[in-house]
Amino acid sequence: MAENLQGDAAVVTELTCGICLEDSTDPLNLPCGHTFCEGCLDEWRSRYGVDEEMRTKCPMCRARIPPSKEMVKTLLSLRAMKQKLEDDNNTSSELYGNTCRCLKGAEDLVGSDWDGVTVLEDKNKRKPPVVMPDYIFKATGKGDIKAVLRWINANRTEDRVNAVSSGGAASMSALCIAAVNNQSALMTQLLQLGANVDGRASSGITATSYTFGDSEGLPSRNGSEKARLLLSWGASFFPESVCSREFCISSARKYGKHELANLLESELGGRRCEIVNLSVQPELNGKTCVADEYLPDSNQYRVTLETKSKEVLVLSPEHLKRRDRTPDDCGYYIEFKNGRTIQHDFDSSQDCQAFVLALEKGDAQPVVTEETAARAEQVAAELLAELELDDPPDESSKCCKTKTSKKKKGGKKKRKKKNN
Repeated sequence: MAENLQGDAAVVTELTCGICLEDSTDPLNLPCGHTFCEGCLDEWRSRYGVDEEMRTKCPMCRARIPPSKEMVKTLLSLRAMKQKLEDDNNTSSELYGNTCRCLKGAEDLVGSDWDGVTVLEDKNKRKPPVVMPDYIFKATGKGDIKAVLRWINANRTEDRVNAVSSGGAASMSALCIAAVNNQSALMTQLLQLGANVDGRASSGITATSYTFGDSEGLPSRNGSEKARLLLSWGASFFPESVCSREFCISSARKYGKHELANLLESELGGRRCEIVNLSVQPELNGKTCVADEYLPDSNQYRVTLETKSKEVLVLSPEHLKRRDRTPDDCGYYIEFKNGRTIQHDFDSSQDCQAFVLALEKGDAQPVVTEETAARAEQVAAELLAELELDDPPDESSKCCKTKTSKKKKGGKKKRKKKNN
């Protein structure tokens, strides 16, 4: 019996994350034997660790946490980029300064006591990403939605929506390429298809980082629009310099985007949220909205409801619960049809989900849910009340009305003929 209990305990230890105490998602096994969700361990490294020493120690036993393969790849790429800039005598550029800051952040994340060899193995042994052909790399940069979608949909067994460019082009994801080239419409298309909003290039830079500056460190056009888009889809910040919240805030202020900087400083700024515990308007509970502006004086948010009316409200943080967009729950839908994009807005998340499901099934019209049917009945009743027609006319009255109108019409014709 004791053996069985020990065996069960071992299973629980293997499947339970030591941080969130729930079943591990994308579990990572540390050499010390403790298991954590990959996301939880990333949070520990970036948010909960007070200093470098804590960030590189196991939360349970304080044993050394080896860096991941991605962290090492980022570190080596940044070192190579820094060396190339130095070889080209390009050390006075802003790009060189940004590269040095990124490298410092990557070195801090890996830890000064790393042995240079040991890396954290991914238990799931993920497949290497699909490498996109050069013509798709160019089409993505130009915002050629038709060409990119055709290539992605040509083989859905591959994860082409998260394909990366060749090594010579920094292994950038399609979302990163679209972001750096200011292709907001294509970014939305990719996110709706399941693009990883936090996908990183070999340099470690994310699509969010590219919204605040291009490869030369220059301010990005439509930066506010792209930042809000990515935040609503759950974009994260990372401790490295150009991927950190602090860097994005300072860049926004540097280029005069103070409203965006204020938004980034708040917890829910730019995020998609669900309204909860609102007693003054209980009918809004469960509705989704976007926190468009943070009001620091009152610690409230100005939000826009995800309805066709786009009603604007001011709500406190306790009435907002973060609810990131996902391909199955995107709140609105951008359809690419006949060479142009069409935005579909809905009055509820359920309506949007039904619409997306209908598109996936190839139906021409969205599925009618119980909520939409009830709303349609209510609108019809209000219209009848305005016309003072509480009850619809029965069939017999319709027939009588039709015959009467025909007789009147015929009588007019006879009188006209008699007069002639």
